[in-house]
Amino acid sequence: MTQNSDGGGVSEVDWDAEAVSFDEEPDHGLRDPEVRAAWAERLRDWLPGRACDVLDLGCGTGSLSLLAAEQGHRVTGVDLSPAMVDLARAKLAGRDAVFLVGDAALPPVGEQRFDVVLVRHVLWALPEPGRALRRWWGLLRPGGRLVLVEGVWAEAGIPAETITGLAEPLGGHVRVERLSEHSVLWGKDVDDERYAVVVRAVMGD
Repeated sequence: MTQNSDGGGVSEVDWDAEAVSFDEEPDHGLRDPEVRAAWAERLRDWLPGRACDVLDLGCGTGSLSLLAAEQGHRVTGVDLSPAMVDLARAKLAGRDAVFLVGDAALPPVGEQRFDVVLVRHVLWALPEPGRALRRWWGLLRPGGRLVLVEGVWAEAGIPAETITGLAEPLGGHVRVERLSEHSVLWGKDVDDERYAVVVRAVMGD
């Protein structure tokens, strides 16, 4: 959920300091029941119906990780900020979830493979998004999927067309879902570009 600090103009952000108030944003903390329910519904659509292993990169305080865990999935979260990771661990205490401090572009997961790699508002901030996508694709099991939630905000962000162009050579099925008009996801009306790109691997890849 939180951006990595290795490019995209966000290197100056102190994410440990931001962690204290991070969940105050409606789409970060998901404290409003309607916002929370809206994200839960999206995850049910984006993630497999069966219990699976989800890698949440740039997990922030773990709000999406918690929704995934509540839906029966096993979650591994990665964030660059130790403070964010501490909050995520507390939020998911007692659940089937592990949180690691590390770079979303280089997830510290060793040889472990996942059914889903979930990434929200991270790819736009990376200096080499294409390389990151290829690395994440390599972390998937056969039939797995990338779920990328991104946008374009003022002078920042990455257009959906850029991500689809980077994702198509991976060989999976690419679907774009526009999210700007769904104000309940953000807790307010927005007039910028927000979307999800889901890339599903073909069985046997």
